[in-house]
Amino acid sequence: MSRSRLILALLVVCCVAAVAQAQRQQFQLKPVLHSVSYLGIWRGHTLLTLDQFLVKARQLGFTRVMLVAKRPHLAPADYDAAARQKLRARIKELGLEVVALAGYTDYSAGMDRPGIPHAEIQAAYVGELARLAKDLGVPLVRVFTGYERAGIPFDQQYGAVVAGLKLSAKEAAKYGVTLAVQNHHDIAVHHETMYWLLKEVDEPNVKAGFDAWSPSLEGLSGPELAAAVKKMAPYIAFTIAADYKKFPRYKYDPTLVNFARQESDLVRAVPMGTGFIDYKTFFNALRDIGYNGLVAYELCEVLEGGGSEENLDRTARKFLEWIENYNRSIR
Repeated sequence: MSRSRLILALLVVCCVAAVAQAQRQQFQLKPVLHSVSYLGIWRGHTLLTLDQFLVKARQLGFTRVMLVAKRPHLAPADYDAAARQKLRARIKELGLEVVALAGYTDYSAGMDRPGIPHAEIQAAYVGELARLAKDLGVPLVRVFTGYERAGIPFDQQYGAVVAGLKLSAKEAAKYGVTLAVQNHHDIAVHHETMYWLLKEVDEPNVKAGFDAWSPSLEGLSGPELAAAVKKMAPYIAFTIAADYKKFPRYKYDPTLVNFARQESDLVRAVPMGTGFIDYKTFFNALRDIGYNGLVAYELCEVLEGGGSEENLDRTARKFLEWIENYNRSIR
C-alpha cells in the first residue's frame, strides 16, 4: 500500500471512530410507558381504560407510550375511521407520542389442524394492526414468534413462524409499518436463533424487539449480554424493559422427609434496578451500536408491593428516576 493510501485509510478510520464517539456522547434513553402495565392482566393489577391510561402516562411524566392493540385497550375492530381520528387528536392534545403498538401473535398456534390457514389469519390480523398504526401515525408494531407445541416436529413449527412473518411483513409494508419481533415466545427466543430467523425471513421491515429479560433468564450477563446485543445490532429497532427477582422453588418428598430443589425458579417483578437483570451493561451495549434510545417500560407479572394504582404509579416513577440517573451517568 502506498503512503498516500495508508494515510487516507487512517483518516477514514479516525473519522469513523470520531463519528461513533459523537454518537455515544449524544446517546440517551427515551422512556416509554407500555399500556399493558395498567391492563389488569396480572393478579391484583389495576385496570384503566385506554383514555385513563393516556392521562395517567402524562401525569406520571411520560411523553411517549406504547399501546396494547387488543381489548380492553386498542382493538382494531373497536375503532372505525372516526374513532381513530378522535383518538389521534386526543393523543396530540395530551402531548403524547405513540411509538409502537403491541400485537399478539403466535404463528405456531393451531398446527395440529393443518387445514386451517393460521399463518394467513395472523398475517391478516397484523395487516389490520399496521393499518391502525398508520391511521394513528405509529411507525412500529411489536409481534411475537410462536410457542413450541408438543407432538409436532420443531422445524415445521419454525417454518410456520418464518412463513407467518413473511406474510405479515408484506401486509405491514402496505402501510409503511415496521414489525419488531420480540424475543418472548419459545421459538427463536435465543439471540443466535433469532438472528438466524430474521436473516431467513429477509424482509426489510422485519426487525427485532430485543429485550434483556430473555437472555438474562438464559444466564447471560456482563460481556455475554453485551455480545448478544452486538450480534443483534443489524436488526434491533425496539426494546421493552422490566426488572425481576428470582426465588428458589422446592417440592416436598415424603419418602425422604426432605425438599427437592426444582429446576425453574419463581420470577416476580420489582422496580427497575433492584432485580437481577444487568441493565447498565445492556443499555451501554445499545449505545455502542447506535440504538435510537427508545425503552418501553412494562409493569408486568406479580409486582413487589402489589398491583394497586398507587403502587403501579410509584414503580413507574422509579423507572423514570432510573432512566434519569442512567442518562446523567453517561454524559
